[in-house]
Amino acid sequence: MMRFLAVTTFFLLSFQAQAEQTVVLISIDGFRHDYIELHGAPNIERIASQGVRSEGLIPVYPSKTFPNHLSIVTGQYPVNHGIVDNNFYDTERKQRYKMGDGVKDSTWLTTLPIWNLAEFQGVKAATFFWPESEARINGRTPSYYFNYSTPAPNQQRIDQMVQWLKLPEPVRPRLVTGYFSIVDTMGHRFGPDSHQVEKAVKHVDKLIGEFWQRIQNEVDVPVNLILVSDHGMVDIKADAMIDVSTFPIDESLFETVNAQTRFMIYANEETTQQQIDDLRSQLGAMADGRYFIETETSLTQLGVTDGPRTAAIILGTQAPASFTSRAVEQRRDGGAHGFHSSRDMDGLFIAAGPAIKHQANISRFSNIHIYPFMAELLGLKLMTPIDGDGEVLAPLISSQFTHKN
Repeated sequence: MMRFLAVTTFFLLSFQAQAEQTVVLISIDGFRHDYIELHGAPNIERIASQGVRSEGLIPVYPSKTFPNHLSIVTGQYPVNHGIVDNNFYDTERKQRYKMGDGVKDSTWLTTLPIWNLAEFQGVKAATFFWPESEARINGRTPSYYFNYSTPAPNQQRIDQMVQWLKLPEPVRPRLVTGYFSIVDTMGHRFGPDSHQVEKAVKHVDKLIGEFWQRIQNEVDVPVNLILVSDHGMVDIKADAMIDVSTFPIDESLFETVNAQTRFMIYANEETTQQQIDDLRSQLGAMADGRYFIETETSLTQLGVTDGPRTAAIILGTQAPASFTSRAVEQRRDGGAHGFHSSRDMDGLFIAAGPAIKHQANISRFSNIHIYPFMAELLGLKLMTPIDGDGEVLAPLISSQFTHKN
């Protein structure tokens, strides 16, 4: 009897691996790579034990929410997908972008996200939140999506994703994305080691555990679950904050954007190179180790090239310092991200499902490689050049996996 069950299980798994695969991509914003151990996330840990977990997921520069979420679903560096920070300035458009503006004007995005790639090739997609997933990019949206609303109950997100996966085959999405923000929110307010972050981690862990169990019990199609986060989190201190009002910037010559972990200075059309060089020299002279000025070489190494959304001067810093415009009495300790890549900035990557090997831990890697990995699982052909490399995660795919098409 036991031998019969083993053979039956083998053929069932083989059938699932050869059937059309479904991918569910869930982002837990701000979930640092070590939160499973630090704060206790047994359900997520159990899912990892059934598939693959990386030592860390390296964010693109800057390690901010919108650039990294777009890099995960496009396989491109921010300079190529268009969303170079949560907030930035475009010197050609003479406009400022702030988080979510692509929904009102999709020309901010210069890219092909995974849900578009799927829809263009006849695969339905559904998004229960993902930065800019409501935007009509290339004239298309996912077949199913929700306009972003922070108060949307987290349980509703799980219920809806399960419901999508149970739809009849002609209308069922094979790509589903979900998003949870609470871990990031608590990290900013209280810091990564706080009780509040621990509580948020346990809350999301319970939901993910429920979702995984319901996939096994209620869903009849082969589902591969990919858990990611966009970045990690690190402590910042009020007494280490750098007051940007002290910088000698002529507002008639420059536009500025304070991105907290970096300060961007854009030259106006009438600003001369000499004026840019003079300001750079002044800022360098007053740095006193509190911040540094990004060089062309350093930016190139970070995947940043010259363009209308790349500031003429970029100031960077390291935790526990950050840039602020707040009065001293309004400054608070907390958490932040957006710094150069480090272990504190590393996010989470876990993948499990019938098409994924049980391969335990793998080395940390850049999040730009997830896009071609998902495309391969879904049987999609890449339609545009990307920065990611499909060979990086190809070894994670089961040798039994074959595309139906």
